Amino acid sequence: MLVYVPAGDFLMGSTEADIDKVMAQCSDCKREWFVAEQPQHTVSLDAFWIDQTEVTNGMFEKFVEAMQYETDAEKKGLSLIINPTGNWKETSGADWQHPWGPSSDLTGRENHPVVHVSWNDAVAYCQWAGGRLPSEAEWEKAARGTDGRTYPWGEQPVAGNLLNFADKNTNFDWSDKTIDDGYGDTAPVGNYPEGASIYRVLDMAGNVWEWVADWYSENYYASSPSENPQGPDSGEYHVVRGGSWFVDERNLRSSNRYWGNPDSITNYFVGFRCAR
Repeated sequence: MLVYVPAGDFLMGSTEADIDKVMAQCSDCKREWFVAEQPQHTVSLDAFWIDQTEVTNGMFEKFVEAMQYETDAEKKGLSLIINPTGNWKETSGADWQHPWGPSSDLTGRENHPVVHVSWNDAVAYCQWAGGRLPSEAEWEKAARGTDGRTYPWGEQPVAGNLLNFADKNTNFDWSDKTIDDGYGDTAPVGNYPEGASIYRVLDMAGNVWEWVADWYSENYYASSPSENPQGPDSGEYHVVRGGSWFVDERNLRSSNRYWGNPDSITNYFVGFRCAR
């Protein structure tokens, strides 16, 4: 299902006051971690449509069968998974059909977001589905609307009924043991309707990071065009947005920017959604 986002202006990025709030919540954070979100600026976008949810395993399977497609992880024969302490582990046989390695499968996970997909894989799927990856600006507008809200749902702090993130069901050093969102890794898409954005887009915070079309540049906001920005012309990494089940609260803000692994390196907590 696609959701319509009307044309118009919105506030993209973070103010100094926004970063002050993050620093107050995070005793070990460094301010330079968030400079890529600045300066906050007004962006004007044409109207667009965006998937209401992340692409699921079941949806991706239809694409693979129709196109006889082989993902980058399958070509390489490995992908990255996360051990219980939060460290990366390169695992042979891990791919979208085997999320925790060759002995795992997708039983009961047909409606979970597809993972172990590269930027290349995401682009190929969206083209097959008649769309494209959203631009970084489109993604952020769909997530936060026009009023500069911190999270898709507004200003309410993260809670177990709003999203899937590193909570009591995970055992990382940064896990918030005071919150229970019900899942220790990915959750079915659309599982947190109370966390929807103003446009009723779901899972824009948490569950899996999402690929967008743009190359990543820490300094891009200082010179980005005010109308329909498409990101730098080139780069080493592509942008991912939205945080995941693996991260803490500071990475779940709608303005937070991060980058994915180089295009052929995949992992357990990055997925995507398409736009038109």
